[in-house]
Amino acid sequence: MIVNSSLDEVKKRESALKIIKEIINNEGRDSLYDVTGLSGGFIASDEELNLLETYVGPAIFEDELQIVGKEHLGGEKVLAVNRTSSGILASILALVKKGEHVSHFLAEFPAHPSIPRSCEIVGASYDEFVEIDKFTIPENSSLVVITGSTMDHKVIDEDLFKEVIDMAHEKDVPVLVDDASGARLRTAVFKQNKATELGADLVVTSTDKLMPGPRGGLMAGREDLINEVKIKANQFGLEAQPPLILAMVNAIKNYTEDNLVKAISRKEEFFNLLSKKYEMFEKTPTGVNVSELSLKKQLKKLDIKTELSDKDCCFLWAMILLKDYGIITIPAVGMPGASVSIRFDLSTQDVIDMNLNQLYEKIDSSFEKLLILSQDIEKSKELIFY
Repeated sequence: MIVNSSLDEVKKRESALKIIKEIINNEGRDSLYDVTGLSGGFIASDEELNLLETYVGPAIFEDELQIVGKEHLGGEKVLAVNRTSSGILASILALVKKGEHVSHFLAEFPAHPSIPRSCEIVGASYDEFVEIDKFTIPENSSLVVITGSTMDHKVIDEDLFKEVIDMAHEKDVPVLVDDASGARLRTAVFKQNKATELGADLVVTSTDKLMPGPRGGLMAGREDLINEVKIKANQFGLEAQPPLILAMVNAIKNYTEDNLVKAISRKEEFFNLLSKKYEMFEKTPTGVNVSELSLKKQLKKLDIKTELSDKDCCFLWAMILLKDYGIITIPAVGMPGASVSIRFDLSTQDVIDMNLNQLYEKIDSSFEKLLILSQDIEKSKELIFY
């Protein structure tokens, strides 16, 4: 196994960023194709940039964030944090004590690692469930978490969403919704209601996921709970700084559902194109995906034997896609614990108008290289830790 620790994942990510820098320096930004669905952006005018001082920035932009943030997420009050994971940590620090319990319901395992890790920090017990019949809220529970859309874009059914919220409220337990991408995916593609409209007490979303914003987290919900979370965020430096707040405001103002809707119409064509040769691709709401298990099955069908682990195969393919074809996927650039599924999101700006045959050829060629390189452990390691 090449990547077998969080440190290895950090080193792998550093390698990917090094490759990205080389491509930009040698070939320019147009030679990169970010298909993560997390590409985000930073929209700001020169006049706004001149206001990004420690205290001037929040004075100018926080009030505006309250307005646009509540339009986007609902709720009584909004809080900007450094990342979605920061909001999750701050919420658990504020609402959960040692010896208490957190129950988590999601559409598919695993949960985002920030949730169980935050519970571990405060000394709380933790369970996660994907079946409503098995979902429980023990008497010592102080928080219920719902994931609206998983890391691989599996979306929870709205009826189950509401049922879990009702179960929690029957026991007077507040509900935090991890709606990192779901705040847009659920509402734009699946026509679901906002988490706060379904009764959630808190919701947090990632402002770079499926929208043109920065890598940051935006929270909304009950004012009393947001205030408690804000205290912890400020105590531990988890709050968003002025540049993030500005970029969040402009991201929400510039967000439209158009790219998501267009991606839905193109994914069927792309999936059919890929499926003529491969069985490993699965549809996502806005593109296609290859899971760790699906890749393993495809390699087995082709009678490809390798000493690489299943996860290493995902990482290796992602690095081939990046270095040789300029295609950025999550396994290459993701943080430790991120999904190793290789997702091609067609809603991203880099490929929204790209010829699908051209994208297919890049993916097909990269997979052929994976078949060859996976036979050489040392060369595979050299690329992953470039």
